[in-house]
Amino acid sequence: MNNYQYSKFDNNSSIATKNNILKHNKVLKNTYLLLAISLIPTVLGSMFGILSGINYGMLSNPGLSTLIFFIGSFFLMSCIEKNKNNSTGILFLLLFTFFMGIMLSRLLGIVIGMHNGSKIVTMAFGGTATIFCFMNFIAHTVKRDLSSLERFMTIGAVVLLLSIIANIFLQMSAMTLTICMLSMIVFSSFMLIDIHRIINNGETNYISATLALYLDIYNVFSNLLVIIGFFNNNKE
Repeated sequence: MNNYQYSKFDNNSSIATKNNILKHNKVLKNTYLLLAISLIPTVLGSMFGILSGINYGMLSNPGLSTLIFFIGSFFLMSCIEKNKNNSTGILFLLLFTFFMGIMLSRLLGIVIGMHNGSKIVTMAFGGTATIFCFMNFIAHTVKRDLSSLERFMTIGAVVLLLSIIANIFLQMSAMTLTICMLSMIVFSSFMLIDIHRIINNGETNYISATLALYLDIYNVFSNLLVIIGFFNNNKE
């Protein structure tokens, strides 16, 4: 009788483990699929911002464009989180990535206007893809808890945000470059943390997971653009 109970318990445990693995694989697969799709509205938004001339308007009034960026992004992110359990959340996510593409057109317009501008964009894209693949590899390898790293990077992100706001008024190129380099470290670390969370079932909603990874990639790419563009401009 006892052997039967133990056997039944083991079978139930095995089924539960298999279900968790299947659920985890589904979340990871859906996250990566939606992440790839979300890059399309970003490209379209960037093209729209450049071709329509909106990027020039934002560059002429950086204070107002920064305010629009914060209000628009936080509003859309709250809409995504409120609707993350239904298909409306996906629509808000795609709208958010289109909006972020328009905001990115400010930086892209400057970089494309440089000598070898298209090469800089390609290098930034390739560098971001390399960082993502590297962090994905580490996330699948590391077994330890990353909560302490997450707390440390959250503090770093808050400090960076305050520094960015301060530099809007100071306009110091050295400070801008320092912020970009630190941002690369912070958001690359967040990329590792977010992928690790999905792998270890810490995140079970693929829409929220996609939003987190998208923000990591967006910030790594934009900061890498500034860094490569800065050194390219100095060489000239």
